[in-house]
Amino acid sequence: MTVGAEDVRTVVGAAVTALAAGRDLDWSVPAGDLTWSCWETAEHVADDLFAYAVQLAAGDTRDYLPFDLTTRRPGGEDTAIHARPEDGVDGLLTVVSACGALLAAVVTAAPPDARGFHTFGLADAEATAAMGVLETAVHTDDLARGLGLRWQPDDDLCARVLARLMPDVDRAGVPGWAALRWATGRGELPGRPRRAADWRWYNEPR
Repeated sequence: MTVGAEDVRTVVGAAVTALAAGRDLDWSVPAGDLTWSCWETAEHVADDLFAYAVQLAAGDTRDYLPFDLTTRRPGGEDTAIHARPEDGVDGLLTVVSACGALLAAVVTAAPPDARGFHTFGLADAEATAAMGVLETAVHTDDLARGLGLRWQPDDDLCARVLARLMPDVDRAGVPGWAALRWATGRGELPGRPRRAADWRWYNEPR
């Protein structure tokens, strides 16, 4: 694997450490350019990590598992994972950490032929790990921008995620994190305008 369980643990651990510095800030503000609040965005990260884990564990279901998805406000995102507001940011980040650990454990245990359903293609264990890293890295960036925190994931890890999920992206001469931000519609690169909102990745094993 070029992306694996240890990479999930690394990026989730780094994200939680970075975000913990903002535990006393207002998490009701928007996360970067998103319409979600910072709290909702962190729940989205936890929900993605959880969903990728259970889809891979369930196998090729040809659909998403029938979890009951709910939202706390009209127009909010429907998710299976919600953190109790009364437990504060520390509780929220504990939920993110636990979902990251769950994904890493499932990736580690998955047999070579395991596949998890996703709209971007059936994901093997490597693609599942890469999806978890991508979602954690880019949404932690959204959160850091909303909260005024610093965030810089590892360039090599970002390059490996791009190579696995977005092999069509030209990374020549561009650091991994800058390339991943551009590939996911966040920011511009010299000679490359901001990518359209319909960007995607490709899960099929290569």
